[in-house]
Amino acid sequence: MAPKSPFVVVARTLTRPQADPAYGTPGRSPWLDMDWPSVTRTATVRGSAVTYVDLGDGPGDPIVWIHGLGACWQTWLENLPHFAASHRCIALDLPGFGASPMPAEPISIERYAAIVDELLRDLGIERAVVVGNSMGGFIATELAIRFPTVVSRLVLVSAAVLWQEYRRARPLVALAQASDAVVGRALVDSTPILISRPRLRAAALAFGGFHLPHLLSRELQSELLLTAKRTAGFLPALQALASFPLRDELPEIACPTLVVWGTHDTLVGAEHADELERLIPNSRKVVFERTGHVPMLERPERFNAELDAFLR
Repeated sequence: MAPKSPFVVVARTLTRPQADPAYGTPGRSPWLDMDWPSVTRTATVRGSAVTYVDLGDGPGDPIVWIHGLGACWQTWLENLPHFAASHRCIALDLPGFGASPMPAEPISIERYAAIVDELLRDLGIERAVVVGNSMGGFIATELAIRFPTVVSRLVLVSAAVLWQEYRRARPLVALAQASDAVVGRALVDSTPILISRPRLRAAALAFGGFHLPHLLSRELQSELLLTAKRTAGFLPALQALASFPLRDELPEIACPTLVVWGTHDTLVGAEHADELERLIPNSRKVVFERTGHVPMLERPERFNAELDAFLR
């Protein structure tokens, strides 16, 4: 029997504002009708328990989905049902996030990439399309460099590959260190209040990088807040982001690469898309207007179409 999923369906009806209909999913989103517990698994990888969902089948290469800092596999809710129709999809909670406990080894970008590689091998997957958002894009990039035979195509979504070059990166790490316990406790305690109040829900998601969070369905807003609480892995993963330069190795990436960004990304600026496209051979960028740090949730219809075209 599959372990109990951390996934919580918060409502069975869906309504959303009419403004900017391309933002979010119009009507009822397919993820609400998925049987998530039946596809939720747990594996031991490099001595660490890893929770993941494994769904779909099809002729294309399997797709592995890697979430960002402070997130979990539910980052891909608007994408997994679409791609599971034609691909095997593996979306994991990195150790220290979501339902995966802290890893046996210290957190680093290198170790996270090695965990993804070993999980895929344990699942019998020799080659995969690797899609990563924010920190997940950093890990996906490291995977493509260190384990090039595993990655058939690479998709970097608002990837934090060059984030440590920001002048504000280290001050932000220092601030996070100083406030870690207080902020973490406050976020856990305030989640029920956030979920019950539309403006607070939107404000919390805006802080997490969404450009127009009030246009997302209540169900998606609540699910993201419920499943992405700040966990023990947050601070060491943030420190890893700030201390692992990768710029000089980007030209080594050999697989076709798609770079996806939003014009209104307040966490990792859209100028990084230009730089990644310049540094990575055989890459191209797509930039979504009026979109923040999570294009796959903010504009899922366009994101899914762009990824479909890239896979073809």
